[in-house]
Amino acid sequence: MDSQAKLRVLVVEDEPSLRGALVDALASRGFEVAGAEDGEEGLRAGRDGAVDLVILDVMLPRRSGFDVCEALRAARPRLPILLLTARGAEEDVLRGFRAGADDYVTKPFSLAQLGARLDALLRRAGPLAGPPRAPFAFGPWRVDPEALAAECGGLRVELSRREADLLAFFARERGRIVGRRALLRDVWGLEHADRIETRTVDMHVAKLRKKLGAARDLIETVRGAGYRFG
Repeated sequence: MDSQAKLRVLVVEDEPSLRGALVDALASRGFEVAGAEDGEEGLRAGRDGAVDLVILDVMLPRRSGFDVCEALRAARPRLPILLLTARGAEEDVLRGFRAGADDYVTKPFSLAQLGARLDALLRRAGPLAGPPRAPFAFGPWRVDPEALAAECGGLRVELSRREADLLAFFARERGRIVGRRALLRDVWGLEHADRIETRTVDMHVAKLRKKLGAARDLIETVRGAGYRFG
């Protein structure tokens, strides 16, 4: 894809053979690719703004992938981050999402699988994936998905990319009950949402409600079914 030819990907992986394979595979797809072999090097490379997407191993020397992910998310809220992990347990997946990861792939994985997840991630990555998205109303709040912020009565709150995407999805589906697995599929872009515990969704909704303040009840929990914006 022509749009991918301009995208710069950072691969943070301490195993030389895997790092080299990923760099070569992504370069063959037209990406500009750089590699880093430990957490500190990866954090420096990701923070400088010269990369558009980070593929980040969890088990790294000097600084863990979870720590690097959290620091990168704080420094660059819009940066797409994909975690590579040999840990498939639910608590590790949730920890990755709490650290700010957009998606994850469990080792071992195929390059085709990784490519599909990257494509899905880039489609959701705001300006990298297409034209700017217009602000929209969510109850009394005005949500700006490009600025990753919401405003109401002079109050402004910062949003993560995931939170902005959740609000946009609820707004589009107003009045409809949406299940947790549908949210994992359509907002997270997870192809096998049935394999992920839905507490991931509940955790993000709880954080969103806290930010919405008095408007928190706009996101209704429908027992045994999911959520509804009404």
